[in-house]
Amino acid sequence: MGRTVTCERTTKETRITITLNLDGSGKTKIDTGIGFFDHMLDGMARHGLFDLTVKAEGDLPVDCHHTIEDTGIVFGRAILEAVGNKAGLKRYGHMILPMDETLALCAVDLSGRPYLRYDAVFTVPVLGTMDTEMIREFFYAVSYSARMNLHLKILSDGNNHHMAEALFKGFGKALDMAVMREERIDGAWTTKGSL
Repeated sequence: MGRTVTCERTTKETRITITLNLDGSGKTKIDTGIGFFDHMLDGMARHGLFDLTVKAEGDLPVDCHHTIEDTGIVFGRAILEAVGNKAGLKRYGHMILPMDETLALCAVDLSGRPYLRYDAVFTVPVLGTMDTEMIREFFYAVSYSARMNLHLKILSDGNNHHMAEALFKGFGKALDMAVMREERIDGAWTTKGSL
């Protein structure tokens, strides 16, 4: 059973289309107009082993905020649609990911209850043309649109590029674990009966 979905969102500020295949091999085609953000999304998908196509057109002459936030909203929706009723999924995923001197923790619960806990302090305002404060905004949008509990924490800081990359790759790997199938269960993995 394939888990491939396409989601779109059009506003006065952005036009975004995302295709996500949770059962892919890390193939990507990403164009948001924000080079560093494209690089982060590519690493996330490649290390999460899902195929990801992103086409985003936004009001970049204003700044990168709307494009990144709305991409997070659409990506979160794609995750939510792709996992369906979550029957037979592991539900939880985690990763402690080293990136040279940097160490990042990511934990995911596909609980149906959105929450973001984010603990990362960047010492530069911009990476490429991406505002570093938008890293949190992206993951906030993903967590709420996907209705997931998401914890991200830099355990050892260092180079800001490495910190960002560790968060995105760690998320990709944790999400991959959470959406894996668990053959020993039939329904959603919960005491409540449904997620």
